[in-house]
Amino acid sequence: MAGRSSPGDAALRRAAEQWLLWDKNPKTSAIVRQLVAEGNAGELQKYFGSRMEFGTAGLRAAMGAGISHMNDLTIIQTTQGFCRYLEKNFSDLKKRGVVIGFDARAHLSSGGSSKRFARLAANTFISQGVPVYLFSDITPTPFVPYTVTYLKLCAGIMVTASHNPKQDNGYKVYWENGAQIISPHDKGISQAIEENQEPWPQAWDDKLIDSSLLLHDPYATVNKEYFKDIQKQCFHRNINKETNLKFVHTSVHGVGHKFVQLAFKAFDLSPPFAVPEQKDPDPEFPTVKYPNPEEGKGVLTLSFALAEKDGAKIILANDPDADRLAVAEKQESGEWKVFSGNELGALLGWWIFTCWKNHNRDTCAIKDVYMLSSTVSSKILRAIALKEGFHFEETLTGFKWMGNRAKQLMDQGKAVLFAFEEAIGYMCCPAVLDKDGVSAAVITAEMASFLATRNLSLSQQLKAVYDEYGFHITKASYFICHDPKVIQQLFDNLRNFDGKNTYPKSCGRFKVSGIRDLTTGYDSSQPDQKAILPTSKSSQMITFTFANGGVATMRTSGTEPKIKYYSELCAPPGNSDVEQLKKELDELVSALEKHFFQPEKNNLQRKTE
Repeated sequence: MAGRSSPGDAALRRAAEQWLLWDKNPKTSAIVRQLVAEGNAGELQKYFGSRMEFGTAGLRAAMGAGISHMNDLTIIQTTQGFCRYLEKNFSDLKKRGVVIGFDARAHLSSGGSSKRFARLAANTFISQGVPVYLFSDITPTPFVPYTVTYLKLCAGIMVTASHNPKQDNGYKVYWENGAQIISPHDKGISQAIEENQEPWPQAWDDKLIDSSLLLHDPYATVNKEYFKDIQKQCFHRNINKETNLKFVHTSVHGVGHKFVQLAFKAFDLSPPFAVPEQKDPDPEFPTVKYPNPEEGKGVLTLSFALAEKDGAKIILANDPDADRLAVAEKQESGEWKVFSGNELGALLGWWIFTCWKNHNRDTCAIKDVYMLSSTVSSKILRAIALKEGFHFEETLTGFKWMGNRAKQLMDQGKAVLFAFEEAIGYMCCPAVLDKDGVSAAVITAEMASFLATRNLSLSQQLKAVYDEYGFHITKASYFICHDPKVIQQLFDNLRNFDGKNTYPKSCGRFKVSGIRDLTTGYDSSQPDQKAILPTSKSSQMITFTFANGGVATMRTSGTEPKIKYYSELCAPPGNSDVEQLKKELDELVSALEKHFFQPEKNNLQRKTE
């Protein structure tokens, strides 16, 4: 290598040379060959310094060469490990099989694409005699967990990076229960990947699958059955047929267009106007900076223009793999309101419960009804549950927790009507135990059409929900911090605020009335001071409850260099001074930032709007 060579450099060279023996993709092997020839230790470190970590969310990384990126070889290695792990866990794997779906992502310079990765994964399983249900075309992420459940398979894989930047891809894994994997499966799979690095004899010959009797295409069946299943959530077909309300839909260059059109058809709604520049899949995402509708108005610029042109009042936006949904509505002022994930969660929760109540006259049935949300999401479902008499549970952040808990409850004979998280994810239909932007889009359209017959907008109904169950005002943001030591120090300070092992008693003028620390397992509200939700020492998460009814959670992100916060002020029904509540929450957030984050002292970078 150029310059002084260290033992670390030699190890990198060995890793690169080993790679070249195994990698048969001409583009990625050419990149590595050049790096080795140049002796570029810095670049080799980037590609071979550490393997992508397989976690409960599977894999997610940039496409490119080396063990730290998504590419043909790392997909083969990952699938070999996953296959061995499934063989260990299921004696009937060769009878039942797995499903594999993919989105439209592609990366020219490394020759990687979601479809190519899906075929290589399918080939790995088929070479071991495992039946594979490989979708023949792009599909929304929710179709994979749906297929696992519908066909009673052992597992599912979805090749997608959801709303990440265009260079990224991912490998998302579902267990036989139709929910994303949770620990300890991630550790077991990770270990099996380490033990199965060398490609098996037929690993690269993916043409073999085309003539294999073990290859099945679930596309036609699932397209029929999924839309049949979501129709169980269609309650106002006559209104849908006659509504004059117009909708715009964007799939943000992803997979959602065709499927949302079919969902509208299944509900007897006229098809939404599709944003022409964004309706077809395009891995370059040319019209947006980030293909993430959570980013709000910037992603919706073309949708607003089309809605103005065609006289549409409501915009429905899916992320590129169609598991999330953002909604915007034109206000009487002419402005567009983009609903937060918590606001749409409140509306969908109210709507789905109302529909259930109108179709279930047996008052005893409510004791078996549940709704779920993640612990950083609004507590509005809790307020509705308290007043209406059904059960509400909160889980840790992420649909892996809600999906698994929903399945446990359903297996006990309970009805899980709805689950949501503030990051615009909604589970409106028990046939999919994950967030689903397709069913959420059409159910939102039916709700809006119904409200229009009462001369109500979504915004007016949201206010009515808050009037009845109490206002829940939320505010969330984040700071960027690239230094793990600073993050650790910040949270350590909160745990030793007024001397050793003492948490803050106040935050500025706001008195702290309760603390739950899911890193250490402490919860001041429990008799034994032990938290009920699972704890994790590998991530930071502290929730403060305040005497004024406010709640604030500070947590680290699992995938980005961010410290996030989520705050909410819950007022009892009857307190309708919204502006005062907003002012109070703004002041609480300012105090949180000043006293707990201390951005200047800790050199934290604020979120740029």
